[in-house]
Amino acid sequence: MVETTKQKESGTALPKPLADITVLDMTVALAGPFATFLLAGLGARVIKLENPTSGDTCRENAPYLGSDGASLVRRSADDVSVSAINRLRNKLGITLNLKHPDARAVFADLVRKSDVLVENYSRGTLDRLGVGYSWLHEVSPRLVYCSITGFGSGDDSSPAKAMDTIIQAQSGMMYTSGEPQDPPVRVGIPMADLCAPMFGVMGVLAAIHQAQRTGVGQHIDVSMLGALTMMVSVEPFDLLERCGIPQRTGQTLPRLAPFGIYPTKDGFIAICAPTEAMSRSFFEATGHPELADDEKFSTRNARVKNFQELNAFIERFTRSLTSSEAVARLERAGTPAAEVRAPYAATRDSRVVQRGETVPLQHPRYGAVEDVYGMGMPVAFSGSKVGFDQPPPELGEHNDMVYSQVLGYSSERIAELKAQKVI
Repeated sequence: MVETTKQKESGTALPKPLADITVLDMTVALAGPFATFLLAGLGARVIKLENPTSGDTCRENAPYLGSDGASLVRRSADDVSVSAINRLRNKLGITLNLKHPDARAVFADLVRKSDVLVENYSRGTLDRLGVGYSWLHEVSPRLVYCSITGFGSGDDSSPAKAMDTIIQAQSGMMYTSGEPQDPPVRVGIPMADLCAPMFGVMGVLAAIHQAQRTGVGQHIDVSMLGALTMMVSVEPFDLLERCGIPQRTGQTLPRLAPFGIYPTKDGFIAICAPTEAMSRSFFEATGHPELADDEKFSTRNARVKNFQELNAFIERFTRSLTSSEAVARLERAGTPAAEVRAPYAATRDSRVVQRGETVPLQHPRYGAVEDVYGMGMPVAFSGSKVGFDQPPPELGEHNDMVYSQVLGYSSERIAELKAQKVI
């Protein structure tokens, strides 16, 4: 949990922003669990509902952590997927077989106790089970229901199932990176699986705010394709190409030159100097301040027109130095620059670790068995406590607690539900 120094010194217990919100989590894989992960990090009580015979698919993702560290295969029953440790923290785990005829009444009780329901099943799955939004709205009119699907809940013309790579392919993203002659490039970070749930959380928070005023919830319908394509449209790639700048410009961005990734003696650095002042400071850092007044480079339009010559000059400069030497020289002159780092170094940067934006992950039983970092909460509040301090639940770990304390079921009824394989 991230708290400011002032808050730590005062010893005051800070409230959690969403402490009064209960979320019923019916998500799997990444897009849905990431949405509920964020809501949990903001303090919501998240109740994760899984099938008693087959839990969230992320529980089966390699690598696994066990008593002896990391492995690509599960070596013992208590090995836990790093994906599950990363995504399921701060959630209460329960089971319910929605295909069982006695499950609907239990599900209705859970819905009545929830403010939000989030799901990312294939389009129409809950409708086919008889517990879609129309039924949910009748059970609890104030419920905020968020569905995250590949192409939107009402699109019958597209496949019902979608994966991140499918969405990247259809969004145009794969033709925004790389050189013009390169094959399409898949972005290594699952952008569709991460962007869509952030819009889902945004929609949920807005709908909660409205429901608190009106007493009526609504359906938040998030399309992964729509979320990612919207982000692709932040730049007019096709228009730039019609104006003479390639749609794919590789390591550099000609229309903002000097701007891009350049090789050094021992790696790569990023340089971003698009303004007149920044470009002037860049030429000063290279030891050639006179180039700032050269007619080929003195204005942004001139630099764009002559970007190939400019990039060749930049590369000669960067190749003459190590990454740390080049960055130090550029920073002294006031030019934005940074070393290009691998994920290992980036996720362990003291700046993000201290703010709780990345966190060391631990096995629920054995603790720190491996040097592995995962997601934190990249939002700091001055008067709230956010973040993650609970391990991922085992499948159905909190059945007794949730069904007894939240729903008020007797121990006899819980035992009966277990015996009938409802939970």
